[in-house]
Amino acid sequence: MRTSVAGSNFNRGFTLLELLVVITIMAIATAGVSLALRDSAQTLLEREAQRLAALLESARAQSRMTANPIRWHTTETGFAFDGATPSSLPSAWLGTDVRAVTNGPIVLGPEPIIGPQRIRLASLSDPARSLTLATDGLRPFAVSADSDAVPGSP
Repeated sequence: MRTSVAGSNFNRGFTLLELLVVITIMAIATAGVSLALRDSAQTLLEREAQRLAALLESARAQSRMTANPIRWHTTETGFAFDGATPSSLPSAWLGTDVRAVTNGPIVLGPEPIIGPQRIRLASLSDPARSLTLATDGLRPFAVSADSDAVPGSP
């Protein structure tokens, strides 16, 4: 037989408020850890390749709009777009671990169809990591692994 003293209530377990506080603390801690993780070199290289592909297509559209050819080439500090409107396109890599290899300058228009062109981006810290930006002259520049490069491109 169970007896209880009036006014004493023994609850076993946690209240909803206590559970919500613990879950909130865990969510904040998880978010902090995920934000503190750094990108790997391959992720940074992929980001640079996607950015360069977008810049090349932007320069290609600008070339067609102004009817002036734009040439992309590498420099010691990054790259340059000759013939583009000054300060309309960036000229530096986001990171310092990227190197581009081409067979001369890349000509972007003004014709709608340009020749097949290819740019190889490699990581300076790990030269085995590389990606290729390529176009067959009709389609936009696309990022691929070196073995997946557009056939017939230089």
